[in-house]
Amino acid sequence: MATFVLVHGAWAGSIVWKPIEERLRKAGHEVLRPTLTGLGERKHLASREVDLNTHIQDVLGVIDYEDLTNFVLVGHSYGGMVVTGVADKIPDKITSLVYLDAFVPENGQSLSSLVPQGGPAPALESGSDWRVAPLPPEAFGPVSAERRAFFEAKTSPQPAGTMIQALTLTGGIDRIKRKTYIYCNVPAPTTFTQFYEKLKNRPGWVMHTLPCTHMAQTDMPNELTQMLVQAIP
Repeated sequence: MATFVLVHGAWAGSIVWKPIEERLRKAGHEVLRPTLTGLGERKHLASREVDLNTHIQDVLGVIDYEDLTNFVLVGHSYGGMVVTGVADKIPDKITSLVYLDAFVPENGQSLSSLVPQGGPAPALESGSDWRVAPLPPEAFGPVSAERRAFFEAKTSPQPAGTMIQALTLTGGIDRIKRKTYIYCNVPAPTTFTQFYEKLKNRPGWVMHTLPCTHMAQTDMPNELTQMLVQAIP
């Protein structure tokens, strides 16, 4: 049995991981899926003071409070920024690090600095100087009526500091021996193609591709769960 810590992406809370949590628990694994400050069921805590460091501390707090060691840390999309910051601080507690169609920043980079020119880019909500509006669901691939309803019900603006704050790294992530990248390639190229291309020939990385949109948790939950289980050392 393994323990998974699942970190969600921008604008929605940890509910996006619910289909995967159910499958991992059914297979006998322990799962924690914290919701980051200012999002999901914690959207009432949103403020201009919330930044990337806040979200890193959210996850570190769960790890510390639950006395976790030897666990698999997974970040989806924007969550890649968060798990990179977490992994840099506590690499010896993490047995495996997984990026699901996620940003993989280097020292001094922010999410806003990693968005490709010409691609879908986050922007401030009309009339606000600190709230970043959710991207439309079409930005993540073909949209079903069910997915549109989910976006409308579960997403909310995100504090801009989480996307413009640069990450300071010290090299701790290099001490994590098992690292995996799962690339969702529909429709290719995507915002995350750059990370797949950069990492696919790098020693120490296991690469997977899923023929689905960015929302792999609902597009291909069984296949995604299998890949996460394969990431257990």
